[in-house]
Amino acid sequence: MAQSRSAEMSLVQLYVPNEISREVVYSIGQSGLMQFRDLNAKLSDFQRSFVNELRRLDNIERVYRSFKADLEQRDVEVAPYPYDIALCPQTEIEEYESNAKLLEDRVSQLQEARNRLLSNQRELTQKRYSVQGVSRFFEAQQAQSSEQADTKFISGVIDRTKVGALQQILWRALRGNVFIESEQIPMPVYDPEHKTSVERDFFIIFSHGSIIHQRVTKICESLGANLYDVDASVEGRQEQAKDITQKLQDLNLVLKSSEAALTSELIAISKDLGKWWEVIAREKAVYEVMNRCDYDASRQTLVAEGWVPTDDIDTLASLVRQTDGSMPTIVNVLSTTTTPPTFHRTNKFTAAFQSICDAYGIASYQEVNPGLPTIVTFPFMFAIMFGDLGHGILLFMVAALLVYFEKPIGASKRDEIFDMAFTGRYILLLMGGFSIYTGLIYNDIFSKSMTLFKSGWEWPEDFEIGTPLVAKRVGTYVFGFDWAWHGAENQLLFSNSYKMKLSILMGYIHMTYSYFFSLVNDIYFDWGIDIIGNFIPGLLFMQSIFGYLSLCIVYKWSVDWFGIGKQPPGLLNMLISMFLSPGTVAEELYPHQAGVQVFLLAVALICVPWLLLVKPLYVKRKMSKQQYNQVPQDESAGGDAEGEHDDEHNFGDVVIHQVIHTIEFCLNCVSHTASYLRLWALSLAHAQLSTVLWTMTIGGAFGMTGFVGVLMTVVLFAMWFVLTVAVLVCMEGTSAMLHSLRLHWVESMSKYFIGEGYAYEPFKFKGLLDDVL
Repeated sequence: MAQSRSAEMSLVQLYVPNEISREVVYSIGQSGLMQFRDLNAKLSDFQRSFVNELRRLDNIERVYRSFKADLEQRDVEVAPYPYDIALCPQTEIEEYESNAKLLEDRVSQLQEARNRLLSNQRELTQKRYSVQGVSRFFEAQQAQSSEQADTKFISGVIDRTKVGALQQILWRALRGNVFIESEQIPMPVYDPEHKTSVERDFFIIFSHGSIIHQRVTKICESLGANLYDVDASVEGRQEQAKDITQKLQDLNLVLKSSEAALTSELIAISKDLGKWWEVIAREKAVYEVMNRCDYDASRQTLVAEGWVPTDDIDTLASLVRQTDGSMPTIVNVLSTTTTPPTFHRTNKFTAAFQSICDAYGIASYQEVNPGLPTIVTFPFMFAIMFGDLGHGILLFMVAALLVYFEKPIGASKRDEIFDMAFTGRYILLLMGGFSIYTGLIYNDIFSKSMTLFKSGWEWPEDFEIGTPLVAKRVGTYVFGFDWAWHGAENQLLFSNSYKMKLSILMGYIHMTYSYFFSLVNDIYFDWGIDIIGNFIPGLLFMQSIFGYLSLCIVYKWSVDWFGIGKQPPGLLNMLISMFLSPGTVAEELYPHQAGVQVFLLAVALICVPWLLLVKPLYVKRKMSKQQYNQVPQDESAGGDAEGEHDDEHNFGDVVIHQVIHTIEFCLNCVSHTASYLRLWALSLAHAQLSTVLWTMTIGGAFGMTGFVGVLMTVVLFAMWFVLTVAVLVCMEGTSAMLHSLRLHWVESMSKYFIGEGYAYEPFKFKGLLDDVL
């Protein structure tokens, strides 16, 4: 369903008893019928009525976000809850709160126990590396004297980035009376505090005397090193290593069991987390809306205001009255001068087309909806640039699959790129369908022509070598391009001329009907001066130049120039000479052409001051009348001067706006018409790229025979198909789609689109957790 203009909106006021206010707001959220206004805009968030309730719900959501983060670390997805949820009693919400607290405590205890085990594992692992490092050092140095009582050593583990700093500090603090050796630990060590693995180094330091030993210990600890007491004897180190290995084995078993218990707990939570979160998110949304209402504790009433589509007022009234018949809710329709929001009713087919226009700007309330004509013009403009029967079929098939399986795909998770394609599946479907149509007109399928009908040209049978080979025309091809043009020497010259003129005609038609939408807006809003001062002179200016050019193109096509023995005149030179040398026609297209062109040029020139002056003069006259009627004749001079100043200021704004509009309109008529030449340029580029791709891949395989021919055909066909889909369908299709988008946003919508509205955003529960789950 699509509308020619936005739906009529009404401002509705609700008087809801406090006892059922939560239920009424929840029912409205399920229906999505009302956009609530903020009646407490002057109050801060902390001064509103339901702050405490929102704080409780925020705390529950904090717990759920913590669960979600833990689940993401373990690559466990939250099970979706596809069913609707009824309003929960307050006691049940309290149960959700208490359950969230219990589960948070349970998970926190398991995580703390796991972190303690990980910390112990880390300490034992680092101590094992220290013992092994000391043993390797003594074995390498064969320094038995190091076991003397007067020489002490310190061993430990430190971050790899701090090893250099440790060496420098020790060297300067002890004046070189120290020996330090370090080596890298081969495996990163997991740090449970920062939840990451870090690279660390083992070090051993020799020093003399207890005072120096204490000083070295303090320096190492200040740099975050972990020091371990390693036995100096070989037997002692062996015993330490054996003891550490046994503890690590026992610890790993306990850690594995603890990790399994934590994972099982989180998996059990993931099965119901989607439902819990949906309940709390809805409850929070209800209280946020109630905070926007006027809460009168003395009268026990909640007063709400909001925008509702006029034809849905009865539905809203019946909905809120069904909540509790013993406590009726009063529904009033208010009269207001505030501009309502813009709401275009859409369905799954028209929603994507409407979103294209809304991305440019939200239409003003009740102005012509640009989304309705876009349903046809957007895919058709795309197809003019993408015209190929084969490529159109590929695009249509992919879109048809998305449409056919839209229910299972819509229920699944999609990445951003695929979601864009799925959302615009009906746009892709029409783009593919129109491309099939234009491909038939161009007689082009994967850069090859089709002999669907008998050609209108014949090659001469009495051809003599050395003479130009010229085909003889014997009739008219039934539909589209004659396949005889394919492969002809002047094929590009003919198709270029045809598509270039066709793009001008399409641009003229597109801009003209778009410009008439401004007349529809002017009539609907009763802007008579805009019809006289803007629409009529603008239409005459556009038609006297570019309408005349389009008419000449069609007329030139209708004349059999070969039959009358005349050379067809160039239209570009005709248009240039129309402005540079009025009244002079070098090559006459039709009788009395010079006089017609002088008349049209005069009309265009008259339209410029018409556009520039009529509306400002009308506004000035209207302001003068209002000032004369409102200010008494005997009023003081000071009052008159102040009123004149205000009028002059307003009049100046009108003049500046009209000057900008006139200059912009006249220049845009030229630039926008030329902009439609992109239809010709991209169509040519697409056809030539398709031809080159065929020639460089599968086209070279058809001349081979035998096994090599079969192999090359298979390989080159695969290459051709992959490049066709990737380059011609995806990349070229995206390019043509963006160009079509630009033609609608700039060339078409600038002719009539006001775009000063704001979107209708009703309160609804659908999609509350789309950005979270």
